[in-house]
Amino acid sequence: MGEYWQIILTSFQVCLSSSLIASLFAIPFGLWLGFSQNKLAKRLRPLVSTLAGLPPVIAGVTIYLLLSNAGPLGSYRLLYTKTAIIIAQILIIFPLVSAAIYPLVLPIRNIFKETCLGLNLDRFTQFKLLIKELRTGLISAYLLGFGRAMAEVGAVMMVGGNIRYKTRVMTTAIVLETNQGNYEMALILGLVLLVLSMGLNYLVQVSLKEHRYDPVS
Repeated sequence: MGEYWQIILTSFQVCLSSSLIASLFAIPFGLWLGFSQNKLAKRLRPLVSTLAGLPPVIAGVTIYLLLSNAGPLGSYRLLYTKTAIIIAQILIIFPLVSAAIYPLVLPIRNIFKETCLGLNLDRFTQFKLLIKELRTGLISAYLLGFGRAMAEVGAVMMVGGNIRYKTRVMTTAIVLETNQGNYEMALILGLVLLVLSMGLNYLVQVSLKEHRYDPVS
């Protein structure tokens, strides 16, 4: 069972890393998309929403071509490492989190700006108030990104190689165990992934419900 604990640990390592890094950039970007009224932001909103729905395998192919020996970043020897998995997942998560955030801003944009202008608040105070107002929505967006990373298999297998004790995660291990006829372990890992997915979905639903019905004081 030690190998399977290693698989679960690796899954959490890469998914936490990729979701945190992606959210670090996606959250400010999503807030900017929602608040900005210039032409660039208006054109980027549908593009970001489209990218959020693209097949993750496209991200896998892109990163594979960049990191392969013939690619521009091949000299860094990152292919078939945890770093490659994290990069691919960031590419998948970033538009998803951004697309989940900017619709939260649009309904409150005008009244928020007017309120801050009326109170003569500096930008830092405005930012703190905005984070407080949207905190549950931001948490939900992050959980969506983390759940997407945890469930990904195609891109992860493509750039990680599903190497034992190195880049094997729960989703790729399930595929391998099933192909080898080891259905018992595939089922165990599948149940772990299912419980985790259900837990994340529950947290997202609770956060969305609080954001919709529980006004911030």
